[in-house]
Amino acid sequence: MAEPSPSSYLICGADILTPAGWQEFDLSVVDGLISDGSDGRGAVLDASGLRIVPGFIELQVNGGWGHDLQREPATLWALARRLAEVGVTTFLPTLTTNGFARRREALSIWRAGPPARADYMGAEALGWHFEGPWLAPSRHGAHSRELLQPIPAEAPADYTPADGVRLVTLAPELRGATELIRTLTERGVVVSCGHTEATADQIRAALAAGATMGTHLFNAMSGLHHRNVGAAAGFLLEPSYIGLIADGVHVAPDMVALAWRLAEGRLVLTSDAVAVMGTQAADVTGDAVRLFDGTLAGSAIGLDTAVRNVMAFTGCSLAAAVAAATEVPAQCLGLTDRGRIELGRRADLVALDEANRVVLTFVAGQLVVDRRTARPLG
Repeated sequence: MAEPSPSSYLICGADILTPAGWQEFDLSVVDGLISDGSDGRGAVLDASGLRIVPGFIELQVNGGWGHDLQREPATLWALARRLAEVGVTTFLPTLTTNGFARRREALSIWRAGPPARADYMGAEALGWHFEGPWLAPSRHGAHSRELLQPIPAEAPADYTPADGVRLVTLAPELRGATELIRTLTERGVVVSCGHTEATADQIRAALAAGATMGTHLFNAMSGLHHRNVGAAAGFLLEPSYIGLIADGVHVAPDMVALAWRLAEGRLVLTSDAVAVMGTQAADVTGDAVRLFDGTLAGSAIGLDTAVRNVMAFTGCSLAAAVAAATEVPAQCLGLTDRGRIELGRRADLVALDEANRVVLTFVAGQLVVDRRTARPLG
């Protein structure tokens, strides 16, 4: 059993990404929060040569390291432990279109909480992202078309943040979608539009009803045709948050660069990773996973790779790329306690080396990953 890490740290020697830009100072962490260090507490941690950024916030991840949430929602907490290795400190486990019983199982697992073990340390799961089953059949992608369902007359009673549902992806052109969007958003659930044939006008109507996001821009949605103006154009034109899979396969690098020019500050980097991420199979698969018919079925990258890819595809700064994996998703979820390095916020922190690879990860002030000693903690 791993020994518990200290509750307080004084992190020295690093460049730290703050709302005012990069600064060098001793960063104090006390009882899970970023502190002013006035109490003098903390185990000294030398982070010389590293850059510290906020912990990554992942809104769409289906699995990794062999864990498949679709088949085994109970692997949620094992996945949470591993996600910290790619800098993720907060995430929404994602369940694609499945039967009602599997969704109820997923909610029950989340409500039960992580293992009651002293050595358990991992990213925080804020609740589920249910992608489907209310999707356009013509844009089902890797979802089982046979399991798609029409919009119900009433939203399921347990689709609330308190019960474990934080984000729902649906097709806004389906009958009854507008009423469902209003109901879910009134409850505090974030609604994202995806797997959709919607026109730009239908996207505008969905946003007016309370939806705030688009799921994986360009993928499984009507596009940028110059006469038939589809969902992708609607998201880019309107003030919405937009999920983007930056593996270089789901969206070509030039299209990532175009989206960045049009919507920087609104783009939310997501991995859409599946079980092969973090396994030897990922080296064979490359950066994307496909069904036997060639349909894209998720990525094999972590959110840390997405950050590096966006820098390569767009020429943007590390600070800008990190914002799309931290501050912007925090805003999308309405989180005010994380996403930036500021006094009083949660000490969700990631230290990157010169190649922008994860060296240290703190979740609520606990050191969860420390690659300086080549050992994951916990």
